[in-house]
Amino acid sequence: MGAMDGAGNGADGVTHLMKLSSALFYGMASFLITVVNKTVLTSYQFPSFLVLSLGQLAASIVVLFLGKRFNIVKFPDFSRDIPRRIFPLPLIYLGNMMFGLGGTQALSLPMFAALRRFSILMTMILELRILGIRPTTAVQVSVYSMVGGALLAASDDLSFNLHGYMFVMITNALTAANGVYMKKKLDTADMGKYGLMYYNSLFMFVPALIGTWACGDLDRAFEFPTWDDPFFVAQFLLSCVMGFILSYSTILCTQYNSALTTTIVGCLKNISVTYIGMFIGGDYVFSWLNSIGINISVAGSLLYAYVTFRKKTPAAASSGGDDRKLLLPSASG
Repeated sequence: MGAMDGAGNGADGVTHLMKLSSALFYGMASFLITVVNKTVLTSYQFPSFLVLSLGQLAASIVVLFLGKRFNIVKFPDFSRDIPRRIFPLPLIYLGNMMFGLGGTQALSLPMFAALRRFSILMTMILELRILGIRPTTAVQVSVYSMVGGALLAASDDLSFNLHGYMFVMITNALTAANGVYMKKKLDTADMGKYGLMYYNSLFMFVPALIGTWACGDLDRAFEFPTWDDPFFVAQFLLSCVMGFILSYSTILCTQYNSALTTTIVGCLKNISVTYIGMFIGGDYVFSWLNSIGINISVAGSLLYAYVTFRKKTPAAASSGGDDRKLLLPSASG
């Protein structure tokens, strides 16, 4: 860290730019896929979130395979030790995708966004236990504000759905595990972000296909009567491609920042999802207590964003990085 700090303001500026741009990229991708998924699953009433997740896995495999074949991207060729090197990421990756889509289908977007904030506390705990990252007081205050607001909002949910709550809480745990283990594997597995994306999708496609067939979802999807609607088909394909883009942006944000930062940027985009979601799907029921809780959670998200991405002042830099005491440390630190 000392050598990097001594490289000068230019290196610090590039590093800060990469951190900020990767976080913005992830936030935009996460926002777009949430809205498109909700439109496909709720507005069009597509019967299977499992089939949609298969489409997202297939898109990632095809795009990265062609990218490697034409030397656009690089990642290691398959070898017998690759499953061992990246385990348990493929299982976490698949579960996170499927349960996330299930929660999107079952809940209104404002409540989905509020409940997703529980993943922040889980990520913070896992970073401490697995990566040895200890959050500072400023970070903890922002996290507890977000979680407290989410609890308040959930306490007055007038459209309660047990299956939706279960799906989202499972997704929260898997999101936390995915972010932390992704950071660990990027640092130690020598696979690169493209290799992790490709092999996560490749190893899980066949098990996901078998599971979807066993549940009868393939038949329900094939019998869906709206395949002749070009607007639906366009949004279905967009959802598949956005799954790949979201996976890439998640890895990029985690690589340049931390797992907790990636999780909270995802919750920052939920600010937009929360309010826009009141008009998408038609399944949100307003209440004052719910609204107050959402806004408390939003305030905590904004506090964390300020603490994390604020540039170091010259005084902080000259004093050896006092401003860094306010920031969540990077995993490599």
